[in-house]
Amino acid sequence: MSSNSPAKAASTVPLIPSPKRENGYSVGPATQLIIKDVGEIHSRLLDHRPIIQGETRYFIKEFEEKRGHREMRVLENVKNSLSETSDHVLPRCTDVMRDQFGLVLKSLEAANLTIHRLQQREQENEKSKIAAQLRHENFRSQWEAFMKEQEQRRLAIDEEHNKAVLRLKEQYAEMDRELSKMASF
Repeated sequence: MSSNSPAKAASTVPLIPSPKRENGYSVGPATQLIIKDVGEIHSRLLDHRPIIQGETRYFIKEFEEKRGHREMRVLENVKNSLSETSDHVLPRCTDVMRDQFGLVLKSLEAANLTIHRLQQREQENEKSKIAAQLRHENFRSQWEAFMKEQEQRRLAIDEEHNKAVLRLKEQYAEMDRELSKMASF
């Protein structure tokens, strides 16, 4: 430390009570220099706001110079495109839409009518399938009843035939006996 350093000067100055200060002590000129130096050191070491603000200004300046106001041109182009779209393209699209809307509506109605007819045909086909299935089941039940009746008739006829065959056998046996009686006389 040099002989005129504020720290050395502050150590030699006694603290004198003073009514001007809150804590009751006045500060000498050397102490004031120390406080000033400590404040500067504190602001340089711990207060980064001026440095950050300077760096921010420098970054913005460099950014704007390098970009060359490209965003402004892009925004201007977008504005022009939007105005052209709203002034020219949108009305043209609206007119085309109005012109084509009738055709599209007619096409949709035709498609709807065709689909409705197809649905009706499908329903009629389904009904005819169900009716055919019912007729088939009815025919099958009638056929089964007919076959049962034919079986019963066949059994009855077979039984009558067997009885007739037995009667005829008995009758021929009787005739054969009578013939053998007559031949033995």
